[in-house]
Amino acid sequence: MIRRLIALVLILALVGGGAALWVSRDWWGEGPLQKPASIQVKKGDTLASAARALEKAGAIRSTTGFLRFARRFGSQDPVRAGEFEIPARASGAEILDLLQHGKPVQHLVTIPEGMPSILVQERLMAEPQLTGTIAVPAEGSILPNSYSFEAGEPRAAVLARMQAAMREALDSAWAARKPTTVVTSKRDALILASIVEKETAVASERPMVAAVYSNRIREGMKLQADPTVIYPITQGKPLGRRIRLSELRAVNGYNTYASAGLPEGPIANPSKAAIEAVLDPAKSPALYFVADGKGGHVFANTLAEHNANVQRFYAIRRSRGEM
Repeated sequence: MIRRLIALVLILALVGGGAALWVSRDWWGEGPLQKPASIQVKKGDTLASAARALEKAGAIRSTTGFLRFARRFGSQDPVRAGEFEIPARASGAEILDLLQHGKPVQHLVTIPEGMPSILVQERLMAEPQLTGTIAVPAEGSILPNSYSFEAGEPRAAVLARMQAAMREALDSAWAARKPTTVVTSKRDALILASIVEKETAVASERPMVAAVYSNRIREGMKLQADPTVIYPITQGKPLGRRIRLSELRAVNGYNTYASAGLPEGPIANPSKAAIEAVLDPAKSPALYFVADGKGGHVFANTLAEHNANVQRFYAIRRSRGEM
């Protein structure tokens, strides 16, 4: 009788030890995933649906086993929505913690300085990880920058962050404006900054370009900015050809060759640096500028100086076979 009891105790011990080893291997031990993989957990998904995606990706051995161990040994917290990067060999316990408490993968969308709103809308609509639709936002309402987002996030939510960033940047720059600025409102600052942004790709030139246009406004001169001619034709997209004489003469609320003063609205989304340049322009009497043939511009105080600079630029273009 005693021998039988001893044998039974030994059998139970062996069975219990085997179960412990099995749990250790399938829950806390290395998982079957050979290399990192991404899974998408949609809003409203349950742990069961996430487990099925994990099994399909090869991150767990079985949905049933994972759920059984999760109920017995894991947290009862809900899984988060988003895209998750599962590390190679991650254990079931590690995967569950990642889905419940980890941070979803962050994606980036970049809005370059001076990008018009029509292209911002196209860029956001082209992001496959975003959801929903958006209309073309108001021109000048978006701060150029790189913005992070999670897979499955609404496009409208990302756009709202871009617009909130512009409001904050504009408020900050306006509070620090200098008495030398020619603009009298935040909207005018946006409008002039958008022209400055489109006229130069050289960051260090922004204050000088802003000075030229500020001086022209004070003198009652037409700004004569080519990008303002193009904007009503293409909404900010590249024109792809030379501007026609009829377009230079067109009166449409934007063309600064046809009308003095600022156009009726921004022609792009300017950077904070361009806004700051308009609100604190360089101290210069310059009224003109033209390309220098090297990617930048040369500035002039008088029309005679400007005409000489133009002729030098034409000579450079002719030497390159561009004229």
